[in-house]
Amino acid sequence: MSDENPQEGVPVVLSVEEQAVLKRVSGSEWAKYARVAMAALSALPWVGSVISAAAELTSENTQESTDRAMYMWLKAHEEKLHEVLATLQDVFSRFESFGQGIEDRVNSEEYMSLVRKTFSQWDHAETSEKKDMLRKLITNAGGLNIAHDDLVRMFLDWIDDYHELHFAVIGEIYRNSGITRRQIWANIKGSFPREDSDEADLFKLLIRDLSTGGVIRQERHVDHSGQFVKQPRGRGGGQGTAVLESAFEGTKGYELTALGSQFVHYVMTDLATPLGGGASF
Repeated sequence: MSDENPQEGVPVVLSVEEQAVLKRVSGSEWAKYARVAMAALSALPWVGSVISAAAELTSENTQESTDRAMYMWLKAHEEKLHEVLATLQDVFSRFESFGQGIEDRVNSEEYMSLVRKTFSQWDHAETSEKKDMLRKLITNAGGLNIAHDDLVRMFLDWIDDYHELHFAVIGEIYRNSGITRRQIWANIKGSFPREDSDEADLFKLLIRDLSTGGVIRQERHVDHSGQFVKQPRGRGGGQGTAVLESAFEGTKGYELTALGSQFVHYVMTDLATPLGGGASF
């Protein structure tokens, strides 16, 4: 590895091949974000192999059978490489809209750590939806430093742990605070299955995961100082029911927790603007 770096002032952490990709993605227009690009590429161990294989494929010493195998391998990674470059270009373009002062933040060691973790997770994400969430999170976390980096890492874990159906439930509650489980299911799926069906079990699991995970909760009243107020219990002695509460119960409303609202703000939107002055940790 050469000690000379194509981006002045940036420490060498990648191979020569990876730096060639860096030059392509950052160029002169995005040179000020070169460290971000290098941190992202360093989390993708296959990038250097793709560039090296491409160079070897064009050499005169390769055999036809080797050429064919290498060509197929390269084609499998070509789309992936273009996706990485397009994602970085989009992140850098968004950075430009955040105004002055962003360079100190995005060139900090703390942010470099977040970039490496994010793109390592991005590389293994199974759906385009999760990849887009990761892009939004790392962009917003760089654009405005209004949340503690530990909070960003927790959101990375949520993206990794939860399924797209979890995110669909979060989205319904975000758009309709106070929505009931029955209304959530109607908006997502439409018709209602039997209570003993696998779909009902799945829906109860989604609600339980998000509730115990601190993302959503049943609506609560608060007093003027922000304290949660206990709700009075109904009078006893009435005739009970022999049927357990439905998975699609329709009287109790749900809302996002404060953390859930921050998650939506950072991960499910493109606009990073302070929420109530931002979180303090």
